[in-house]
Amino acid sequence: MITDSELLLLNKLVHEDEVHKAKDDLLKFTCKTMPEFKAGNFHLVYYHLLDLFAKGKIKRLMITMPPQHGKSEGSTRRLPAYLFGRNPDVKIAVASYNTTFARKFNRDIQRIIDTKEYHEIFPKTLLNASNVVTVSSSFLRNSEEFEIVGHRGSLKAIGRGGALTGNSVDVMIMDDLYKDYAEGNSPIIRDTVWDWYTTVVKTRLHNDSQELIVFTRWNEDDLIGRLERKENVITINSLDDLEKVNPNDWVKINFEAIQTQEPTKIDERVKGDPLWSYKHNLEKLESTRLLDPENFNCLYQGNPKSKEGLLYSEFKTYNNLPELKIKKGIVDTADKGTDYLCAISYGEPLDSNDDNIYVLDVLYTQQPMEVTEGLTAEFLINNGVNSVDIESNNGGRSFARVIDDKTPSNLTVNWYHQSDNKESRIFSNSATVSKRIVFPERWSIDHHEFYDHVTNFKKLFKANKFDDCADTLTSIIEKSENNFFIV
Repeated sequence: MITDSELLLLNKLVHEDEVHKAKDDLLKFTCKTMPEFKAGNFHLVYYHLLDLFAKGKIKRLMITMPPQHGKSEGSTRRLPAYLFGRNPDVKIAVASYNTTFARKFNRDIQRIIDTKEYHEIFPKTLLNASNVVTVSSSFLRNSEEFEIVGHRGSLKAIGRGGALTGNSVDVMIMDDLYKDYAEGNSPIIRDTVWDWYTTVVKTRLHNDSQELIVFTRWNEDDLIGRLERKENVITINSLDDLEKVNPNDWVKINFEAIQTQEPTKIDERVKGDPLWSYKHNLEKLESTRLLDPENFNCLYQGNPKSKEGLLYSEFKTYNNLPELKIKKGIVDTADKGTDYLCAISYGEPLDSNDDNIYVLDVLYTQQPMEVTEGLTAEFLINNGVNSVDIESNNGGRSFARVIDDKTPSNLTVNWYHQSDNKESRIFSNSATVSKRIVFPERWSIDHHEFYDHVTNFKKLFKANKFDDCADTLTSIIEKSENNFFIV
């Protein structure tokens, strides 16, 4: 049986081991100085990347993630305190959308350094007494700048647009340079941020300086978007990708609130999985997306798209279907391996005064033809489609024959050849598509990939990676106007 003295010694050894590990690992440092912190799986990657940044193995890092997922706690509170512990001579600047918010980060960092837990890990990193100011007989930490006792290290907190005159910066941390939707979508403010970055921030950096950008995004023309167009930005899917990155390249990772990509080594979630279910489960995220799909794509998915240059205006949605006279289907098979098969079932209303076309369901997938043949047949049957049209270009006719064999005889299968220019067809019918096609209210959730491709389709045709969704919607209008289907 273990004695009290042995138990005390064991606890002491465990504590000393935790302190030792916290000196060399940012996540362990965070857990030691913030015991209430509950790390999700993605935090292991997030903190590991920040730790590599702290050790100089990543020079320029940009990370986007949803709000309220612990972004700033890691990047702008724990990281600076950890950096000072490892190197008390480092000069850090922290910038945010205004001075008040930046100063709050400053005070939070000083509070961490003032704790007993921090002094156990980094006993030689102490705040200078001159950092304290007297306010109404109370002692408060200076919220603009502080220094490390006996060292050259310092931290300066500034709002976007603030001066760094006379300050050489070793580590520049930029956390949410845009306050909200209005700022993120203001061309004036976006230009101001860019001018400040190029004329103020860049002039304070030296050869070995490091840059960290952490954002929730509002607009594709924000600082990250402009850097992606002007500099070399490497989006990593595995930590092995870091070996291919040159020192001056930007390393980028985007943590989606709801996973839309295939699993990678750095994010093993399957499509539809939430990022941090402990705090934000899928039900909560989907209800948030339903309120404002556009802002959700920006803030939560890190996928901002400017409304400027979009082909389609806003679409109408419905809660309750009117009585339908017929249910139809349209199918655009995948021409190339990267294309999508797009199948849409829709209904035409019985009321002759209603010229809307009501989308019932969507099948939108990149799976191979041997899979999509069965999926499409099942899709048409489950939606009670009376007749379906299948584009016969590039193998569509043989696809249609298979669908005909797999579906009941009362479902009419037609195929057609499309010889008109695709770009001109999509562009000339775009206004009618927006006006007449009505989607289910939950289409942004139930068909989020299709929704994203439709609502972000550009007028500049070559700017679109995929056109399958737009082509299929255009065909619905063409078939409706031409009365192709026999009722």
